[in-house]
Amino acid sequence: MNVTKAVGLRYIKKVEQPFQVVHKYRMRPNGESLSNLERLLYFNPLMRILCLLVLCFALNVHAQDRVRRPREAVRKDVASEKPAGTRAERDRQIAAQFAPQLHQGLGENPRADFITNFDFDGDWRGDNNWNNLNNRKLALRAYVYYSVSETPTHYFVHYAFFHPRDYKGDVITSTLLDSVLRQTLPRIGKDPTGRADDVALSHENDLEGCLVVAAKNGTDVNRAQVQYVEAMAHNAWLKYYAPGVNSSVGDPIELDGARPRLFIEPKGHGVGRYTSEAVQLNQKLKGVLVYNFTGQADEPDGQATTAGYDLVPIYDTLWLRAQKDSNETFGETFGEAADYATRVVQRVNLDPKSSPNAGQIEQAFGQVGSAFLGKMGFQNKARPPWAWYDDSERERPRGEWFFDPASVIARHFKLSAEWVTTYSYNPYFKIEQ
Repeated sequence: MNVTKAVGLRYIKKVEQPFQVVHKYRMRPNGESLSNLERLLYFNPLMRILCLLVLCFALNVHAQDRVRRPREAVRKDVASEKPAGTRAERDRQIAAQFAPQLHQGLGENPRADFITNFDFDGDWRGDNNWNNLNNRKLALRAYVYYSVSETPTHYFVHYAFFHPRDYKGDVITSTLLDSVLRQTLPRIGKDPTGRADDVALSHENDLEGCLVVAAKNGTDVNRAQVQYVEAMAHNAWLKYYAPGVNSSVGDPIELDGARPRLFIEPKGHGVGRYTSEAVQLNQKLKGVLVYNFTGQADEPDGQATTAGYDLVPIYDTLWLRAQKDSNETFGETFGEAADYATRVVQRVNLDPKSSPNAGQIEQAFGQVGSAFLGKMGFQNKARPPWAWYDDSERERPRGEWFFDPASVIARHFKLSAEWVTTYSYNPYFKIEQ
């Protein structure tokens, strides 16, 4: 027996008694065979050391990336009733008015940088999107997901951009590192860095996006003015204000009419304002594809520089499929769920005498899908908008950025007490005009 193997066995016998059985029979205690990856991790201490070094490197890269960025179902009978008829049409009209112009950077695999819909391959399974991306017979038509809520003074529109894969790291390294974290953290009882949940290189599925806030000017949505934009990039809210807005928080953002101009990174697909500066231009290896809302879902090719996209409501698609207790296909789309408990918002008090729902509104959400099912690279790492968070705000109530955007914008931009946070329309709390 060589020295390395002997040392490895002494370590196993001393620290992890069950490993003796595993080593002898190359099987788990329940009789299942070990995968090649598990054998490599279990029986080669040098590989364990290497994996820990890779983890440290990944955490360092993640931290450096954040330094470069500016910082400042629920139950079947409760919240699964979709907005119908003219309200759905109104939502689309509002979302179309402010639909952002997207400057999509293209990496060495441009097809993996095209935006599309989650079910581009004809099903709602999350764990086959990585491989199905390679099927050139499947069209990657351009879609953007959206959701609308309103106060008497403002429109709040969430937009989400889906890519079948995040390929900012080598998939083999990502899979190995994910396996190490999943096997190591339960044994030591806690994450010593507090950041293991944020580490991810390549992973199946990718969804990031933005929130656009526009001030109303009467009932005509065409007269509304964009004031604030928040973008999601790798667990960080990037805050922006529109021309003509005085703000001590965030950075200015350019508009194309009423449409914010955004840049989406190649590979990792973080979203931020478009600047055309070198820090952005240096990321594009194969150019930039500019997406504009046209109401038509184009299928770009490798030579295209522009493409049109169409809109898809979040409520009728991702949200309804996220309801764990009332959806038989939940496990095909989502790999993890979280308890969103009971949330409270304020509704416009139209008439306290005739409207029993006026004032405070409670909604019991319960278990809702919080991560898409994904097996390639890091498992279940892509999240829907209600599961997005900023690393600096991990203590905030889960999902508040999506469910209660008026209050979040007031806090983020340090707005005065005159800012209205009561809703005239919020479908997730069944507040309808």
